Amino acid sequence: MTRPVTLSHALLGHQTLLRQAGLVIAGSALVAGAAQVSVPMIPVPMSLQTLAVSLIGLTYGARLAAITLLVYLAEGALGLPVFSNGAAGLAYLMGPTGGFLVGFVLMAFLTGWLVERGLGQGIARLFLAALVPAMLLYLPGVAWLTLVTPLDLSGAASAGALPFVLGDIVKSAVAALIIAGGWEALRRRGG
Repeated sequence: MTRPVTLSHALLGHQTLLRQAGLVIAGSALVAGAAQVSVPMIPVPMSLQTLAVSLIGLTYGARLAAITLLVYLAEGALGLPVFSNGAAGLAYLMGPTGGFLVGFVLMAFLTGWLVERGLGQGIARLFLAALVPAMLLYLPGVAWLTLVTPLDLSGAASAGALPFVLGDIVKSAVAALIIAGGWEALRRRGG
């Protein structure tokens, strides 16, 4: 018998369609809730969305994590108030943060992919599996900002990336600690 690679598989066993649907619903709710939490930072506040996306990728694996974020985006596009500050709608998805929102799908997939390739346990490996995709999220986010705002690449990076790097490093560490704690609790339980 092979050892489970993801924490969700280790906790829940065989991933039936019903279990996967439950995880997707719970994960999209987690991201929606995290979008409503604003952490005061200078120069702009930061939400906890990327922490939630990292946790989902670290826990679910690549495909299920990506599906979860696609469902989250669909919920928001259809008018559910799941985006930051209760925002919703296709227009919001196409606005200045659209590159980051769509990038969440890639971030979740890549995080899960790294977990499935051996970075799913141990704080240092989990940190890397969370940090690399979090840093790559700036590529679609900043590129989108240059398309939908008058900002050039330097201005978009200054507004949409630089203020958030330290926070994303901290959130990657927090995600790694949470998931490492989950694995440790499972080991102590004898699972």
